[in-house]
Amino acid sequence: MQQQSRQPDLVEGSLPVFVFPTELVFYADEQASHKQVLTLYNPYEFALKFKVLCTAPNKYAVVDATGAVKPQCCVDIVIRHRDVRACHYGVIDKFRLQVSEQSQRKALGRKEVMATLLPSAAQEQPQVRPQEEERRMKEQLADRVFFEQTAFQTGLLTMVILRT
Repeated sequence: MQQQSRQPDLVEGSLPVFVFPTELVFYADEQASHKQVLTLYNPYEFALKFKVLCTAPNKYAVVDATGAVKPQCCVDIVIRHRDVRACHYGVIDKFRLQVSEQSQRKALGRKEVMATLLPSAAQEQPQVRPQEEERRMKEQLADRVFFEQTAFQTGLLTMVILRT
């Protein structure tokens, strides 16, 4: 009888990547906003390695642009806007977070995070509060982990029933 693998074979690029926030907004008149943190979550049973890429690398400094995330842990990635000039107002840049298994080279998943520099926070329309977005993301993550555990346990139950 064949032994069942604990984790499915993943197609390159198909692994969901969980990052918060999903968008970065920098404000020229607010120096505290020039440094922001992306949190990369790993809800999986295996370690991930990650790489952060950017469409405008000269405008940003990424602390620890490559690294690893232990199973069911998270890491913070610090991003600093280094070129706060009026000519960059409203320009949308992109960060891509690519993840792969610790021992693999191919990217199993990726997530893009948009980054925008605005002149002033006072001109910005109120949007969803970051705490509310983080709470919703954590709920979705918990639901996904529960679903995966339930599906795995159901699969084991089905195997036991078929054996008897």
